[in-house]
Order: sequence, then C-alpha cells, then structure tokens
Amino acid sequence: MEKAELEQLKEKVPCAAVLEREGFALDVKESTRKAMKYRRDAAIIIVIHEGKGWFDPLSDGKGDVFSLVQHLYDLSFVDAMNEVADLVGFVPAQPLWERDSRDREPDLTIPERWQARRRPWRGSATWRYLRDTRRLPEPVLCAAIAVGVLREGPYGSMWAAHRDEDGIVTGWEERGPDWRGFASEGAKLLFRLGRPDALRFCVTEAAIDAMSLAALEGLRADTLYLSTGGGWSPATSAALATLVDRAGIHLVAATDNNAQGEVYAGRLLDLAGEAGCSAERLRPLTDDWNADLKIRREAGGVEKGRVPHARRPPQG
Repeated sequence: MEKAELEQLKEKVPCAAVLEREGFALDVKESTRKAMKYRRDAAIIIVIHEGKGWFDPLSDGKGDVFSLVQHLYDLSFVDAMNEVADLVGFVPAQPLWERDSRDREPDLTIPERWQARRRPWRGSATWRYLRDTRRLPEPVLCAAIAVGVLREGPYGSMWAAHRDEDGIVTGWEERGPDWRGFASEGAKLLFRLGRPDALRFCVTEAAIDAMSLAALEGLRADTLYLSTGGGWSPATSAALATLVDRAGIHLVAATDNNAQGEVYAGRLLDLAGEAGCSAERLRPLTDDWNADLKIRREAGGVEKGRVPHARRPPQG
C-alpha cells in the first residue's frame, strides 16, 4: 500500500473505532475533548489529536491507529494495516460533550478568559463545592484564592490555574459536581500553591489533590504543592526539570495510589535522579489525597504537621 493510501486509511479510521470494537469504554468523567480516556479492565488508552493519535499512560506506548493495533495485539505492521482496513465505515459512539456542549468557541486569549472570571468568595457556588463537597478547609481555600490560582467556573465548578515560569496562565483544570475537564485551547503545565522559593516540591495529579495534601500537612511553609493536571506533557516535564534544577531541592512524588500514579511517580523519581536531588514516594492510603482528606475530616478534623497515615516506602 502506498503512503498516500495509508494516510487515507488513517483518516477513515479513528483510534476510538479500534478501542470500541475491542471492548474499551469511554470514561466521560475522566475525559476532555482533547484527551479521551478509554478503559478496559485495568488497561487505559488516551486518544488525542482529534482521534488520530493515542498513548498509554501506563507504558511508553503511543502513536497512530496502526501502532495502536500493534500495541494491543503484538501484530506486524502489515497485519495491523489489514485490521485497520476492516474498520473502514465503523463509526465510534459520539462523546457526550459533543452533543451537549457547555462551552462556546473562545473569542479571548487564555489569560483574558481567566481574568474575566471572578475569584471565589465566601458562600459562592465554587466556595461551597470546594468546602462542602471536597471538604477543603477554609484556610487552604483562602490561601489559594489570595495567590490567585482559583476562579469561579460555570455551573458551580472550579477553575485552577496552570502557569508558566513567568506566572502567565496557560490553562486551568476544571472540576465541578458534574464536570471534569481542562481549558479548551489551554496548555497543561503546573498548578502551583505555596512559596515560589520553597525547596520541597510535592507533585500530585490534580489541583484538588494538591490542595488536599496541603491541608493534611498544614500548608507547610517550606513546600510548593503542584499538580500536573493528570497529564505528562513535554512542557510539564520541562517545567518540573526547571524547578528541580536548584541546590537543596527535595522532590516528593505524591501521585495517586494506583497503577497510573505509580507510573507518574516513577517518572518523577527518575527526574530527581537525573537532577541529582533527593526524592521520596508519598502515597495516600486511599486512591487520592482528597479521599484521604474527607476521611480525616469526618474522623474529627485535620491537624497541622506531617501526614501520619501516609505510607513512605524505604528509599534507596
């Protein structure tokens, strides 16, 4: 098959068609328009580039629809090509957000859209969501609002800013009672809460987890609490590499307590090894730090200081 024919075949068969035929289901709550998460038992595949690309967050697998078939079934390229050809005309299910979109096409820049939103205030819909549903204590909410990393999103949701080294907003995590996503046209870098000159960096997978860990630790003055927004883009990796490229840095891999969290933690520990800084793995007892925070608050509140229930495996 000629190269032009291969390109036409890739245009006709999205990665979602392969995944749906093989029993993967779209996880709408964990997906965005730009990154659709498909699950089959413990396997996870993220579809990107408008259905043309994919990657496996639990391995180094990534590529186009042909490499996806090879990844799933260990086939030769010719066999994978034939499998893809058999899927011409297969139409995957339409994602829910395409039928019921809450967003209009942006007519402002990312920083302008951010500035157009109000900061949460005591009693606002976002405040109530974070305090009552997510159980974040008011001192942490006030600290996050004071440094400008939170905004009121639509429908009672929260926007949590990702910024570059110069403090420019590049995008934001969106979380709400019935919504989860990332800013359309935005770029994931890092959510940051804490002192910019801190030497201890705690890296989580979500802004709410970063704030939850900050609450559990009493918002330590020596710590910058970070979130990658559930992704691991080259820009995020570069931003983390820049942060740890200083003397005296201690990197804490505080990602989720599951398979994906372990993969991300491994990358963080490798990054620390390359930078020559100290590092440790810090796991929540449950799946994530917000779940731990809710349990602690229901049991009688959150005390300042270290996290007595978190598991720290021996280092070295």
